[in-house]
Parts: sequence; C-alpha cells; structure tokens
Amino acid sequence: MSKTIPGTTPFDGDAAQKGYALNKMCFSFNHKANRDAFVADPEAYMQQYGLNEQQAEAIRSKQVLALIAAGGNAYYLAKFAGIFGLDMQDIGAQQTGMTKDQFKAKLVAANEQC
Repeated sequence: MSKTIPGTTPFDGDAAQKGYALNKMCFSFNHKANRDAFVADPEAYMQQYGLNEQQAEAIRSKQVLALIAAGGNAYYLAKFAGIFGLDMQDIGAQQTGMTKDQFKAKLVAANEQC
C-alpha cells in the first residue's frame, strides 16, 4: 500500500533501492579519511560508489530535495551536509524554499505560539 503525502517524497523500498549507492557513499562519511577523500576529489569519490547522473548532480548542487528525489535517506544525507558545514536549519530552509534567516524566524514564531 502506497501513501501519498503532498509535498513529500516518501522513503520506501523503491527509494531505498534507487538510492543505495548514494546512501552507501554518504554512510562512508562516518570516517574522516573518507570525508577528506571526497573533498579532495568529489567526482572520483562519486565514481567509486557508482552514483548515477541524477545522484551525482544532486551531490554537486548540494540541494537536499534533489538528493531526496535521487533516493537519499535524510539520516545518511546529514553526513554529507556536515562536510559543508550545513546544519539542520540550513536543510530545513532548503526544504521549505526559505532563506535560513526566514526559516529561523518561522521557528521562533512557532515556538512563541506554544
């Protein structure tokens, strides 16, 4: 049974299969040597893991929604985002189409309403 949630890309079995190489690469970033190797030559590192063109372009663009559409799992993608100093507010801003400052202001406003 497939459920559709407007504005989301569910991570299901199909997405897991589609994103296997991408997620495997991002998991490798648990080790500093791998993060350093990626930063030194991202194209070679992506090729080592067999990323397809959609996945490679999503990595090049550093756009979270493109990475998710390419089969990326949010937990593994956080490891990739960390290489570039992106935090959860950066990711939230990308996902909502806001700047980071706009996203932070929205979080503050939501917290004040509680």
